[in-house]
Amino acid sequence: MPPDLSNQRCFNHESREAVAKCPGCGRFFCRECVTEHESRVLCVHCLPGAQAQKRTPFFRVRTLIRMGGFLLSVLLIWFLVYALGQGLLMLPADFHEKVVWQSDTTDQ
Repeated sequence: MPPDLSNQRCFNHESREAVAKCPGCGRFFCRECVTEHESRVLCVHCLPGAQAQKRTPFFRVRTLIRMGGFLLSVLLIWFLVYALGQGLLMLPADFHEKVVWQSDTTDQ
């Protein structure tokens, strides 16, 4: 027969009455030793494991998305700088030697 909660004491504080049983480790705890995580009551020792299990798949996807966004932004910046350089190379040599500018001022 399973142990009755009303007769149990906290695993960490033997003088306190237990109010919950942790589903992770099966121990009984008082109110100060348990916390609610995603509508489940867990002890402090089992909480990091529950968070890591829930976070791992989303963390990997989020990391891949961030890395992809970073690489895409670097590629976009490289393309813009490359296009600017190609545009400057298309300018005629007269433009670089100020012949175009000087001819506009001498015609007037």
